[in-house]
Amino acid sequence: MFRHQGKSRTLEHNIRIATILSFVAGLVNVTGFLAFTQLTTNVTGHFALFMSDVANFEVWKGTVYFLYIFSFLFGSFLSSFLIEFYKENKKLNVFVIPTLIECLILVSVSIITYTGELNSPNLIVCLLLFAMGVQNSFVTKISNAIVRTTHLTGLFTDLGIELSQLFFPKTHPYTYKIKATIKLRVYIICFFFLGGIIGGFLYSRLNLKLNTLIFGAVILFTSLFYDDMRYKFIRTKRKFKHRKNNL
Repeated sequence: MFRHQGKSRTLEHNIRIATILSFVAGLVNVTGFLAFTQLTTNVTGHFALFMSDVANFEVWKGTVYFLYIFSFLFGSFLSSFLIEFYKENKKLNVFVIPTLIECLILVSVSIITYTGELNSPNLIVCLLLFAMGVQNSFVTKISNAIVRTTHLTGLFTDLGIELSQLFFPKTHPYTYKIKATIKLRVYIICFFFLGGIIGGFLYSRLNLKLNTLIFGAVILFTSLFYDDMRYKFIRTKRKFKHRKNNL
């Protein structure tokens, strides 16, 4: 699910990666909001607050929201830059590095807040937004802009459009394609919601606080490991089958 790109990528590949990453995004979003009362997976709200402060001539006050926006942007930039930089290396899964960066940030935030007093909450929010920028960028590139996992506004818009198209089979005859994309978007929404519920439970009920983020990092790392092992198994199986046919 992390390796397949272009024509070799199927709906099942997109659903697998979408469920994992949307779950992590939901978990991060709720954890960040409960800890800092700030949204940590998208920048729409922060952009509105930044414009409000600028309109009220409180530009310095709005600087923090600008930093939030820039953190998400820089995460997206770095993720895409690394993917493009290592693209020519055919032996390397170029999406491993951005995913590991996201894991490292989630674990680091947990360690920082666990081992010492939290003196810079805005820095932590910036780190989480950076991580979500990284994630949204690499899943967009993997799926060729079909999957987005860190915010739901566009998803609900697309879902509404596609649901309406089902009522007009004459102008939209390829209903199986429409149903496939609807299925994908429903999975993303449901797992974002599920991640948020579990994140809230771990944060509040089990009192894990920001240690909840480690759970997200473990899911990402386990998915990478599973994907790599599965890829090696399939390659070995194909080589064995090829040798057997040549005997």
